[in-house]
Amino acid sequence: MAPFNAPQPTFEAPDRSPAQSASSVGPNGRRPIETVSVVGLGYVGLPTAALLASRGLKVIGVDLKAEAVARINEGRAHIAEPDLDMILSAVVQAGRLEACSSPKPADAFLIAVPTPINRDKKADMRAVESALASVAPVLKRGDLIVIESTSPVGTTERAAAQLRRLRPDLTFPDHAPEQSDILVAYCPERILPGQTLRELVDNARIIGGLDHASALRAREVYAHFAMGQMMLATSREAECAKLAENAFRDVNIAYANELSILCEGMGVDPWAVIRMANLHPRVNILSPGPGVGGHCIPIDPWFLHQAMPEETPLIAAARSVNDGKPQRVANRVQKLAKRFREPAIAVLGLAYKPNVDDLRESPAVEIARILADRHVGRLLVAEPNIARLPDELAGRPDVALVDCAAAVAEADLVVILVAHSKFRMIDRAALASRVVVDTVGLLQPDAN
Repeated sequence: MAPFNAPQPTFEAPDRSPAQSASSVGPNGRRPIETVSVVGLGYVGLPTAALLASRGLKVIGVDLKAEAVARINEGRAHIAEPDLDMILSAVVQAGRLEACSSPKPADAFLIAVPTPINRDKKADMRAVESALASVAPVLKRGDLIVIESTSPVGTTERAAAQLRRLRPDLTFPDHAPEQSDILVAYCPERILPGQTLRELVDNARIIGGLDHASALRAREVYAHFAMGQMMLATSREAECAKLAENAFRDVNIAYANELSILCEGMGVDPWAVIRMANLHPRVNILSPGPGVGGHCIPIDPWFLHQAMPEETPLIAAARSVNDGKPQRVANRVQKLAKRFREPAIAVLGLAYKPNVDDLRESPAVEIARILADRHVGRLLVAEPNIARLPDELAGRPDVALVDCAAAVAEADLVVILVAHSKFRMIDRAALASRVVVDTVGLLQPDAN
């Protein structure tokens, strides 16, 4: 990763005027934004595309997955998100949104592709670089590019440099601030799967421009649907703020997870300890769990650590605690399973968080995989939000996807890995005769 440069000045964000409308002429007399291309139609890109289209813009969605493109053009979402199908069907039928496999000309391009980490815990930016390369041929003077993908600090600058190499006929803000042909900004998403549409509208947004004109222009796009505060910043400030948010959460979750390990080792109920400790007016310990999942918190802190490894031991330690929790849970289950000759183990939940179908970086999937690899027993997996097992578990003779009631009825040992709402209806009497490992506090008195 490129070294940090001198800090950029923070932009002053002018107040949003009620008279400001999405159809008004933009900064520097630029034409109104009428067509937006969203590159990457996943958990962030598709809801964003649907919202923009629902506000009257023409939206071109781009995704490499042919199945996803086909479903979207039928007005059906390929991801589970409340109310998304309803909005998507309406905007597709109205001709406001179309999906395709390669970019077409537009006034603004939003890049919302994954940014995973490599085995060495460094950012894998190939998807972002590929997305930028794909839009370069269709860029024209006056266009805007916004990166939403969570990225290391300095990514937006490197994006402009990449585009400048691909399109030497155009000028970009890093070389021609306030007077470039193409505007470039960074605006990270801040959404919670399962509540994405509401949070896209209500949550505050950070809009980081490579120059002030880029930030203002990007704000025009989000003003079509965003009701929360929109704070203008430099691209580096916006990139760092997004990483700081998730690193903060990771560190706090790590403390809760480490505390739960400590309590269990001392024979103390961690949930009772946390409830009592949180009675202090200045203490708010989070809930422990089987680990940390999703495409943000397990990934993003590494981007900060990658930038300055020697200066971020706390971030690295938190990642180690949270990454190690699935192994600890699996070890505990394996030890308990030895009580039975041929143990049947109910594994309740595979998603990374309650009430979604998202399995990305899920500690529950990791725990189930470890147990299956070790042949600890017959695994009866209950995950109400999926129709088939993930690749890590599919095709194994000792792993079956069943409903929750069947899993509990057959099990000797019940392992609760996700606090799905449907699991709260489990027959507590049925659990009384089973060995139970509740990693998420679903059975705690205050859990309902």
